[in-house]
Amino acid sequence: MNTKIFDAHSDVLYKMWLDPTISFHNSPQLHITSQQLKSSGSKIQCFAIYVPENVKIHAFEVAIQMIDIFYEKIINKTPNLKLIRTKEDINHLKEEEIGAILTLEGCESIGSSIERLRALYRLGVSSIGLTWNFANEVADGVLERRGAGLTNFGREVVLENNKHNIWTDVSHLSEIGFWEVMELGNHVIASHSNVKEICNHPRNLTNEQIKMLIEKDGVIGITFVPPFLVENGNATVFDIIKHIDHVCALGGENNVGFGSDFDGITETVQGLSTFSEYENLINILLNYYTDTQVQKFLFDNFVRKFPGN
Repeated sequence: MNTKIFDAHSDVLYKMWLDPTISFHNSPQLHITSQQLKSSGSKIQCFAIYVPENVKIHAFEVAIQMIDIFYEKIINKTPNLKLIRTKEDINHLKEEEIGAILTLEGCESIGSSIERLRALYRLGVSSIGLTWNFANEVADGVLERRGAGLTNFGREVVLENNKHNIWTDVSHLSEIGFWEVMELGNHVIASHSNVKEICNHPRNLTNEQIKMLIEKDGVIGITFVPPFLVENGNATVFDIIKHIDHVCALGGENNVGFGSDFDGITETVQGLSTFSEYENLINILLNYYTDTQVQKFLFDNFVRKFPGN
């Protein structure tokens, strides 16, 4: 089976920002490298801008630094890696080319400035995650104790995403915020979230949330974060299958994708410690699902829902 992979979430930019000496080409410090993307079936890789919680005053400047890393150290130094901003860009990728999508993980860096949000669109950001785990000017995250939803500014952000054909990403968002986004958002995804009924972690989604994402024809990126897969013990590839099975049982065969969270995690799934080991997951998927279903999960579902012409 000639597979293509769309991975909806990675933190390569964060790691390279922390350590400017890291090379995207083949650094052993990275879970994802250009070498691995080329050799392991990648067709679209998302690169998240994640400004850590301890950065307060200069958060937007740090976001700009990560965007610069994306262009200068990744796009410009990786032959055949092409920036993706529209569905047309995906359709025009040549056989040997890999697409790169720039995403934002949490709106902390924009503060309460809609102008900063629009600036990020212009710099190539195609997906906006509203929060990380805590509160910002847009909404509360899943670990914020008060558990509030969107602010007035947060509603403005979602509507602006709609206007510009940008994904609104509900991973990390409080449950009340999730339901408010489902009312307002046109292009909603959960880039890296799993099933709460299987693993009772705050970052995972309830059956009701999953059903609503399916109803809205959104996509859920099953993630490889071990504590989101199993509550106790070591996670295996078979634990990933359980989460996929559950979403499919709720009617979500056309709504399952993958958002690895590679380079945002220290602990990894057994047999899935780097991008090059996606092959292990694919081989097991093919034991349980048809070729067509596996290609949906790996690539087609996220591509079908990518906004724009």
